Amino acid sequence: MASQPELVTTVDLLRHGACEGGDIYRGSTDVALSSEGWRQMEQATLQSTGWQTVVTSPLARCRVFAEHCAARLELPLQVVAGLREMDFGEWEGRLLKEVWRSEPQTVSRFYEDPAAVTPPGGEPTLLAQQRMVEAWQALMGQCAGQHLLLVCHGGVIRLLLSHLLDMSVSAIARLHIPYASISRVRVYRRGGQDFPVLMSLNAGGESS
Repeated sequence: MASQPELVTTVDLLRHGACEGGDIYRGSTDVALSSEGWRQMEQATLQSTGWQTVVTSPLARCRVFAEHCAARLELPLQVVAGLREMDFGEWEGRLLKEVWRSEPQTVSRFYEDPAAVTPPGGEPTLLAQQRMVEAWQALMGQCAGQHLLLVCHGGVIRLLLSHLLDMSVSAIARLHIPYASISRVRVYRRGGQDFPVLMSLNAGGESS
């Protein structure tokens, strides 16, 4: 009996570009891309690499550009609620430097051990990761064998990579995910088992 052929799914994880409002904790806050952010994403997707489906977070900074990109490339679009950014609770909408100044110990502990420390009133990191992973697994079932463009958030990319690469969640702050950068994951499936491989991290994107 012939062995089951290997099925390969490729996912390009595109972080959204710069947004209106500056350097704030925007998390679940639904803000628009700035003109610079739109330019960054246009540049990142200028050379289409064989995408077959565009998938996006429902938040406007991802979804509006994803709709534009899907229409331009004449591709189907999926909006996936589970791929929204985590909720930062009382930090939402506040400048990063202001939160660091007012709550330095809590912020520092959050970045050192996000599994144990949650922003006041925010979404626990492990619960956020769980919903993101569930959304990812559903996508792998629905779109197996395709090449996807997944437009999402820095936190989503970090938490998905933490899961896929079997990394500790405490290491996610060590992953630099710039605006409009693309990271490619290739998922090899054989016998019902997925083996994800990080093919590239932060192709393109802004350095800051």
